[in-house]
Amino acid sequence: LGHMCHMMNEARIGVAMCATMLGAAGYNASLDYALERPQGRPAGAKDPASAPVPIIAHADVRRMLLAQKSYVEGAFALGLTCARLVDEQATAEDEAARREAHLLLEILTPVMKAWSSDWCLEANRLAIQIHGGYGYTREYPVEQHYRDNRLNPIHEGTNGIQAIDLLGRKAVMQDGAALALLRREIMATVEAGRESSGQAGHAEALAEALDRLDRVTATLAAHMAEDAEAGLANASVYLAMAGHTVIAWIWLRQALAAERGLAAGQGGEARDFYEGKLAACRYFFRWELPTTATQAALLESRDDTCLAVRPEQL
Repeated sequence: LGHMCHMMNEARIGVAMCATMLGAAGYNASLDYALERPQGRPAGAKDPASAPVPIIAHADVRRMLLAQKSYVEGAFALGLTCARLVDEQATAEDEAARREAHLLLEILTPVMKAWSSDWCLEANRLAIQIHGGYGYTREYPVEQHYRDNRLNPIHEGTNGIQAIDLLGRKAVMQDGAALALLRREIMATVEAGRESSGQAGHAEALAEALDRLDRVTATLAAHMAEDAEAGLANASVYLAMAGHTVIAWIWLRQALAAERGLAAGQGGEARDFYEGKLAACRYFFRWELPTTATQAALLESRDDTCLAVRPEQL
């Protein structure tokens, strides 16, 4: 059983990377389509004779593209982080470093598998939406990307199982050692972010989200000690909250790296690349991370709606 779990953990990272690549394929296809497809005019353009604009000129289309970018590039960066940890748990220079890599990987694996496959599937949904009716046909590739990606939240352990694993085992094992190590890593990035005028606000928002995660974990750990079934009833919400917190950390790391790239004075495509990273980071912190506050409130209330409903009521 131990050997099987060892194999499955790396397989789950592979599943997440597969989901990420399918999400990225949909994002790239919808970006290309949005740049080329003329439709409509700016809201202030009243002349019916004026030429239509590419749909990327519309803010709602850019919203969907930014959302996809934040999901797939966030998931990809997390996947690379997990891949590095897979190597470091076997190759780090000393035993302590190898143990830390293994412990951090333990808590990140269910997040990587479930968050990436859920939200990169959402990216594929948005890619179809950008294509409009065409996206629902086989004339364009995005509908197949969605169909292929729909498998990834299911296999190698459904995402509901990943949520139970994260909350019921990984977050509380060794008296919370893995979560404490993750907190240390995230806070190192927060401290670096506080030194940046452009990212200081994001750093504070991440610190607040991390505090919420710690507080909710303690509440649910106590609840599980009293009643394991009730404590785990909303584990999927816990994983979603933890996943958004982790991805916000990943995005802050990318934003700080992008600022260093811009400070080096690179122009042209490199500048666009770095500024795109900053835009996606801003999107994730303003549009996505705030949802963790609502999730925390639900979890701390010990809501039993899903547990209490009887089968005959469904």
